[in-house]
Amino acid sequence: MELVAFIRFIIDFILHIDVHLAELVAQYGVWIYAILFLILFCETGMVVTPFLPGDSLLFVAGALAALPTNDLDVHTMVALMVVAAILGDAVNYTIGRLFGEKLFSNPDSKIFRRSYLDKTHQFYARHGGKTIILARFVPIVRTFAPFVAGMGHMRYRHFALYNVVGALLWVLLFTYAGYLFGDLPIVCQGSLKSGGIDERRPG
Repeated sequence: MELVAFIRFIIDFILHIDVHLAELVAQYGVWIYAILFLILFCETGMVVTPFLPGDSLLFVAGALAALPTNDLDVHTMVALMVVAAILGDAVNYTIGRLFGEKLFSNPDSKIFRRSYLDKTHQFYARHGGKTIILARFVPIVRTFAPFVAGMGHMRYRHFALYNVVGALLWVLLFTYAGYLFGDLPIVCQGSLKSGGIDERRPG
């Protein structure tokens, strides 16, 4: 039973990493940069990890950087996470190009679900190459968009341009939104309270 409880704890921790972010900052300090980089890279680069939080993670990270009790630089954080997002999508594109058809050949797969792929294809049908940019703001689709681009053999030059633009917009918007607005009462009562943030910036 202890092993089962431990496994459940690990799964819950991973699925709600944004909620535990304040604890990680308190425990690991500046090493949080590397942790955020790794999480964001996996969320965008590993087609098997679409469940990782992206939007909320960026927002909470920005809010944490605004707290006077933390020695986190929001600009350094943004730069690292932009790089993580770009590299993640590039790796995802490569995986899709090399192994895409094989990974989704099993209709009973619990990880490589055809429904995820179909949803992303519908996105491409509506938005074309701009899907790489727009998908950044849509969970699940965000993870599979570069994968499908690789499967469809989109020219890498075009993909890279959309990738960089999308990563910049996504990371800057959510992180700086958290940094600027994370201490508003209505926000603190919601996601930031659950993330362990209950302090205020000095007026």
